[in-house]
Amino acid sequence: MSFFVDSVIMVTSQVLFFGFGWLFFMRQLFKDYEVRQYVVQVVFSITFAFSCTMFELIIFEILGVLSSTSRYFHWKLNLYVILLVLIFVVPFYIGYFVVSNIRLLHRQRLLFSCVVWFTFMYFFWKLGDPFPILSPKHGILSIEQLISRVGVIGVTLMALLSGFGAVNCPYTYMSYFLRNVTDSDILALERRLLQTMDMIVSKKKRIAMTRRQMYQRGEEQNKQTGFWGMIKSVTSSPSGSENLSLIQQEVDALEELSRQLFLETVDLQATKERIEYSKTFQGKYFNFLGYFFSIYCVWKIFMATINIVFDRVGKTDPVTRGIEITVNYLGIQFDVKFWSQHISFILVGIIIVTSIRGLLITLTKFFYAISSSKSSNVIVLVLAQIMGMYFVSSVLLMRMSMPLEYRTIVTEVLGELQFNFYHRWFDVIFLVSALSSILFLYLAHKQAPEKHMSL
Repeated sequence: MSFFVDSVIMVTSQVLFFGFGWLFFMRQLFKDYEVRQYVVQVVFSITFAFSCTMFELIIFEILGVLSSTSRYFHWKLNLYVILLVLIFVVPFYIGYFVVSNIRLLHRQRLLFSCVVWFTFMYFFWKLGDPFPILSPKHGILSIEQLISRVGVIGVTLMALLSGFGAVNCPYTYMSYFLRNVTDSDILALERRLLQTMDMIVSKKKRIAMTRRQMYQRGEEQNKQTGFWGMIKSVTSSPSGSENLSLIQQEVDALEELSRQLFLETVDLQATKERIEYSKTFQGKYFNFLGYFFSIYCVWKIFMATINIVFDRVGKTDPVTRGIEITVNYLGIQFDVKFWSQHISFILVGIIIVTSIRGLLITLTKFFYAISSSKSSNVIVLVLAQIMGMYFVSSVLLMRMSMPLEYRTIVTEVLGELQFNFYHRWFDVIFLVSALSSILFLYLAHKQAPEKHMSL
């Protein structure tokens, strides 16, 4: 009876997650497009629902909700479904919609879709060869073979996003990195933009008048008949057409300049608004967060470097370790096990909410940047693939943030993977991503004042 009640709770939550994924698909991703393929919407919503259910099971594990046998069963069920979707369903439909957009292959799209899927499976399987991701005793068809390869892709994606986010967040929040923009700077740029627009209008008027004169001259030449009219039409120089092409080139150059000036004006306006916003209470709060995240970024880069150099992986979750250090330093009586459980629950909850929210925002921006009416179905499926692999890898890495007694069932469900490898791999990719982002933002920030001076 308890297993039935537990299953009802899990199915209800999955239906709610599925509905949220469906609404997000309709209200955010596809609000500007007509939905033609409902299978895309269903696949995206299923991926989102089962990804969120894994996070829910982590919270249930800490809180002790549901019986242990029910949790184990639903862990296994969720993993099998999400792996089935990520490895078999989504890649096949990506190939199917890609082939459907090619007219030459339209009749044999099912056959070529299978070819695309087999190609994906070949490279997906070969991905595991260079990495020590699992124990050699596992069979070729074991679930560990699939999770390990999904984990490599997902952890790489997580590390890239985390590295960029750790650097970009303080750069975005801190008022220290804002350029000093005054009203006179904006007015001077707007004046140049207006002058450029006036020049474009005057030159286009000249083009219109020249074309009108050439048209009138052509009509007069048509009226002139006889031998002298033919001689005059042949010997007359087409200076008007040559001037017309030169003026058109000048107009094209001025229009390109006007576009650059307009973008610079918008950029200066946005920077000035950010300067005004930084003076408000909320702006000062985000500025403080920027300093906090900058310290976190430096600490994270330092710890990633230490972990890589000394080949180190933590065996105690950060919360328990932090409480133990504090209690030993202060010399007070404290129930470490009790409070680490509750603080870990809060920390894991924050990680889950911020991970889902951050990834959805990133996916929405990415979709709007590159989607079109023809490619939208393919892009949504690619985003579903990325989302599923990201969330599976989040569970794999989040295991280290859980107290030891709650890791047991997660470790048992995921199988005998080389968990230490994934943490080291995350540190390597995070470090590369963070350092590359620092270099990129430094060059962009240094180039911005030079751009203003050149304009």
